[in-house]
Amino acid sequence: MRPRRLAAEALGTAALLAVVVGSGIMGERLAGGNEAIALLANSLATGCGLAVLIAVLGPVSGAHFNPAVSLVAALEKVISPGEAAAYAGVQVAAAFAGVALAHLMFELPVLVPGVKVRTGAAQWLAEGVATFGLLMVILGCVRQRLAAAPLLVAAYITAAYWFTASTSFANPAVTLARAATDTFAGIRPVDAPAFIAAQLAGALLAWRCARWLWPKSTPG
Repeated sequence: MRPRRLAAEALGTAALLAVVVGSGIMGERLAGGNEAIALLANSLATGCGLAVLIAVLGPVSGAHFNPAVSLVAALEKVISPGEAAAYAGVQVAAAFAGVALAHLMFELPVLVPGVKVRTGAAQWLAEGVATFGLLMVILGCVRQRLAAAPLLVAAYITAAYWFTASTSFANPAVTLARAATDTFAGIRPVDAPAFIAAQLAGALLAWRCARWLWPKSTPG
């Protein structure tokens, strides 16, 4: 695998987490206790940042920034299982680096365990739905060769912040890294495994649905 592809995944994932966590911190500080305003700031910043990162880094690595996306790419035979594993490893490591960067910019400890409770059937269902939707958008864009893919993915994530009970993590690497921040975007480490299980289930379901919905574009 070309090193620049892994570098693009690392850069993109780290930047994404810096945006997610950093905008959460800024939003919470400026919102004066109004969580709706904080979430609005967090979601808009995340959507804008994601659109830019996908557009700029997509031609290099595919702009996965998400182990669930890399898993489905391997199932689609776009990348090999080994490449997917390498992507996932880089994504997880870079996600923690992004959290650390956000903390340092706001003069916080480098990494701190999350304290926000995010558990229960409704939260798990929300993560499954969020990830299912994300992968359906991605696969739909890829199979139909939609040039607006960066904007469509970003728009979906922005919306999913609001229509899912979990605020749409939809990404195992993001979930693990957000367990290392006690800020607005955080999650308790003990809550992360169930989120990740739901995300992977949602991604696999989306893959199966996409193969049925767009059969002529299915590889192999």
